[in-house]
Amino acid sequence: MNSFLASLDVVQIMMAAMGVSAVLVTALEGVLIARRRGPEAYDWRAFWTTVRINGWRVVVEAIPMGAVLGAALPFGAWMYAHRLWTVPMDTAWGWVAMFFTTEFFYYWLHRAGHRIRWYWASHQVHHTGNEYNLAAAFRQSITGKVSGGFVFFAPQCLLGFSPDAVLLSYGVNLVYQFWIHTDLVPRLGWLEGVLNTPSAHRVHHAANVEYLDCNYGGTIMLFDRLFGTYVPEREGVPIRYGLVKPQRSYAAWWICLAEWAAIVRDVGKARRPGDVLGYLFGPPGWAPDGQGLTTEGLRQQMQALTGSPTGAPPAWLLEGHRTPPDGDHLSRSGSPLPVR
Repeated sequence: MNSFLASLDVVQIMMAAMGVSAVLVTALEGVLIARRRGPEAYDWRAFWTTVRINGWRVVVEAIPMGAVLGAALPFGAWMYAHRLWTVPMDTAWGWVAMFFTTEFFYYWLHRAGHRIRWYWASHQVHHTGNEYNLAAAFRQSITGKVSGGFVFFAPQCLLGFSPDAVLLSYGVNLVYQFWIHTDLVPRLGWLEGVLNTPSAHRVHHAANVEYLDCNYGGTIMLFDRLFGTYVPEREGVPIRYGLVKPQRSYAAWWICLAEWAAIVRDVGKARRPGDVLGYLFGPPGWAPDGQGLTTEGLRQQMQALTGSPTGAPPAWLLEGHRTPPDGDHLSRSGSPLPVR
């Protein structure tokens, strides 16, 4: 056992500790919700699907870097070898600089994860839960090495932070985010818009079109405010959680690979090189004819349907239909109108 533990690197140890703790605390939350709201209020099948996803993550993370397409860590090491200077971590300002640079690069990693389909293919796994609870916090992709999201932190190494320090700082950022994945905590007054709170992150996980693509910060809302992506939770607005087109499967492998399969299908039908690039690196929902259901397209459709770019899109729109079937017309509030 001691030799096995000694063989683990800092990332593997951190992931194992975080994983075990997350499972235990999340299970306790599930028991609490079921007792408080009734046994049907908590989806235990989704919980065990998340556990299985993380089991596969352990397997995938054990694959050597050379066996996959990941290049972020070697790139970070190269950046550190050519760093502009070395940030002294035995000083207070060094830790402050670490915090803000990690938050800055995390913001852009997270924003790319929603606005560039290549990165969304991995990140979408985190948004597949149709309930908002702590289980969503550790429902993470198994294909991060393939998409190479960590490359966003490589410039941090160029600025003088070692790759191990960057990974540790990123891990602390993720640990903070665990507790905000809950609908049990109300709005937190003046902290809203300052810290990443449960309220701010509920907005981030919403499928309502007015809430799409916002609140990317890890621990603070500073860069969301600077770059215009902060959106506060509105009182009295019901939130539908999960993907815009809900993921109904409980199959761990399919949840992890569904968007990659969709990319393969789309690239296979591309007629021009530009279409291939659009399907790979355009925003999710991009289509060559400009009629794809991107975030902007969904808001335009909801504006046309209801008079307001708000609400969760109806199923028929997400299936590619431009007119509703009988009995599924929408009112100005976005609610179905009864057939007369």
